Amino acid sequence: MQGALIAEPCRDRIPVSHEPVIDPADESRPASAELRANWLRWLPVAVVTGGLALGYALGWHESLSLQSLAAHREALQRLAADNPLLAPLGFILFYAVAAAFSFPAVTVLKVAGGFLFGWLAGGLYIIVAATVGGAALFIGARAAFGGFLRDRAGARAARLAAEFESDAFSYVLALRLMPFIPFFVVSIAPALCNVRLGVYVAATLLGVLPGAFCFAWLGYGLNGVLADAEASGREIALSDLVTPEITIALLALTLVVVLATIVRKVRGSQVS
Repeated sequence: MQGALIAEPCRDRIPVSHEPVIDPADESRPASAELRANWLRWLPVAVVTGGLALGYALGWHESLSLQSLAAHREALQRLAADNPLLAPLGFILFYAVAAAFSFPAVTVLKVAGGFLFGWLAGGLYIIVAATVGGAALFIGARAAFGGFLRDRAGARAARLAAEFESDAFSYVLALRLMPFIPFFVVSIAPALCNVRLGVYVAATLLGVLPGAFCFAWLGYGLNGVLADAEASGREIALSDLVTPEITIALLALTLVVVLATIVRKVRGSQVS
């Protein structure tokens, strides 16, 4: 009894902690959320890289050529004629995927669009497919690298990004009109800045229009070029289709857009 009375006060003197108990699982949640966000951020890059590698591994870069188009032209024309709805949809989907994955056969597909569907319908299909595919690539690149020039590439790059963003529509349109700049470069470059998707899509839609109809027109007259190549006993090349007149016309369109942008900048500086 006496031992119990002695032990009772001692037990009352034991300090009791009122601090909340931290679950180790709660500490790991922010880290796991950040890891998941980084994984999702780089997922589009991994998909594009993997798709491009798969295409090369399967030899699609060799199948999508003017020589292959010439060899199967009759079968392809019959397929397009027998499927007036599915053939255009399939072409648009295939072209959009090729553009989104930056596959180096887009020019051949432009020619094929005019060859299979005529210069007007083929040109319209090319415009829709290029805009959709370019937008997909832009969204993926922006998810991975969005704001890179402004936030992480130094003060000079940030000034260039701010200048680009101030008149993004004109800059993207001018880049789209330049026939010697690869399609994927013009899709990724605006993503490095804070260019809005709507501005990018509108500029791309207008920018690919001249080239789409030019190459569709070339494809429309492909039969004659194929006949000449067969008569001379040589394989057809893209240079047989691209004429100096078309190249000069595209460069002239680019010059007009660039000059309009310069004039707008000069007027804006004078007003300010």
